[in-house]
Amino acid sequence: MSQYKRMENPMFNPVSAPDYLPPEKLRELQTERFAFIIRRAYENVPFYRKRMDDKNVKPEDFRTLDDVKKLPFTIKADLRDTYPFGLFASPLKDIVRLHASSGTTGKPIVVAYTKSDLDVWQETMMRTMAAAGVSKDDIVQVAFGYGLFTGGLGAHYGAEGLGATVIPASGGNTERQIMLMKDFGVTAVACTPSYFVHIIEVAEKMGVDLHKLPLRRGMFGAEPWTEEMRRHIEESAGIRAFDIYGLSEITGPGVGAACECQCGLHIFEDHYYPEIIDPDTLEVLPDGQEGELVLSTLSKMAMPMIRYRTRDLTSIMTERCACGRTIRRISKISHRSDDMFIIRGVNVFPSQIETAILNEEKNLPHYKIILTRSHGLDNVEVDIEMTQEMFSDKVSAIESLTARFSHAIEKVLGIRVAVKMLPPNSIPRSEGKAKRVIDRRGNN
Repeated sequence: MSQYKRMENPMFNPVSAPDYLPPEKLRELQTERFAFIIRRAYENVPFYRKRMDDKNVKPEDFRTLDDVKKLPFTIKADLRDTYPFGLFASPLKDIVRLHASSGTTGKPIVVAYTKSDLDVWQETMMRTMAAAGVSKDDIVQVAFGYGLFTGGLGAHYGAEGLGATVIPASGGNTERQIMLMKDFGVTAVACTPSYFVHIIEVAEKMGVDLHKLPLRRGMFGAEPWTEEMRRHIEESAGIRAFDIYGLSEITGPGVGAACECQCGLHIFEDHYYPEIIDPDTLEVLPDGQEGELVLSTLSKMAMPMIRYRTRDLTSIMTERCACGRTIRRISKISHRSDDMFIIRGVNVFPSQIETAILNEEKNLPHYKIILTRSHGLDNVEVDIEMTQEMFSDKVSAIESLTARFSHAIEKVLGIRVAVKMLPPNSIPRSEGKAKRVIDRRGNN
C-alpha cells in the first residue's frame, strides 16, 4: 500500500487543490513523499541501491529538501541499460500498464504504472486541462497518438476525469479530424503543436474557417515550440493555445502546464520535485537562473525516478503567478541541451531558427534544418518551403526571398547560414512530433 496522502478529485474543489497549497504545507508534503520514495527505490531497485551506496548515501540521510543534493542523478542511458524491467520497484503482478518511448534508435525507454500511478497521472492531467480552462462542458478531441506513446491516453483520461466528452481521434487522417471538429462541435483539442499547424493548413485548403467553429482551446505538447508559434496558432485558428509538459520517463504529459495567464508552466510539485542544475558542473542553481531541469517523482510506485536529468533547458520563475497557484512555474521550454549544435563557435538551437522564420513570415512556412560536416567543421542549411503566396518561378523573386530569410536568421543567430527556398508541398508533413533537424554529420 502507498504511504503517501492524496487529495481526491482536486478539480471539483479548486480552493483545496494542491495547486493552491500554502508553500510551507507543500514543502512538508514534498519532504514526506520524497523520503518514502527514496526508501522505496533503495529497498526495491538494485540500480538505485548501488548508486546510493557508491555515494555513501542511505535513505535515512534524507531529512530535508536540501538533502536532495546528496542523491545520485538518473539519465536516459540508465533506462536503456536496465531495459526492460530493471528499474521497477513493484512486482509485475502489481503493474497494470506499460508504455514506451518513441525512440528511433536502439531499445525504447520502458515505463510502468501501478493502479495508483494511473490515478495520479489522471489527476495531474485533470489539473492540466482545468488550468487551460477546460471543464465537463467541453468536447475534447485528442489527436495525440494512442498506443505505447503516452500522449493519447494521458490526455484522454485527464479529459474524461473532468467529465468532458472525449473524442479519441488519435493522430493522422487530417481531413477526417477537421470533419469531426465541425460535426461534433469540438471545443478543445490536444495534440502536438506541429500537427495542429498542419491541421490549420489542411482546413484552409478544405475551405474550413477554424475561427467559425466552436473550437476555443488547444493543449499542445510533446515537442518544444516557441512563443512565436503559439501566436501563429492563436491568430490562425482563433483559439487560445496552452503549453503542456511531460516526458515518458517521469509519467507522460501532466508534469507541468500553462494556466490562463500563459506565462510559464506550473509544475505539479506535489508529485514532481523540480531542480535546475548547471549541466556542466551539476551544481544546483538558484531560482531564476537558466539551466537543465531535473525532476524526481514523489508518488510513483512502479518506477520511481530520482533526480532525472531531462536535458530540457529552463529556469524556475521567482514571482507568484497572477492565477493564484502557489506551485512554482518554469519558463517555457523551447530547447534542449542535446538539441544544440555549434556553428563557427556559436551555440545554435533549432528554436532560434524557428523564431527568426516566424519573425519574417507570420504564416509559419514549413522548414527543416540540415546539419553536415566538412573538414572537421559543422555546417547548417535551412530549407524553407515557400507558401503558394510566396511562390514564383522567377529567379529574382526566389533570390529576394532567400536574402530576406537569410538576413532574418542572421539577426537572431549573429552568423550567416545557408538558406534554400523550396517549392510548396515539398517538405513532408508531420502527424506527430515534427522532425525539424536532419543530422547528416555522420555521413561526411
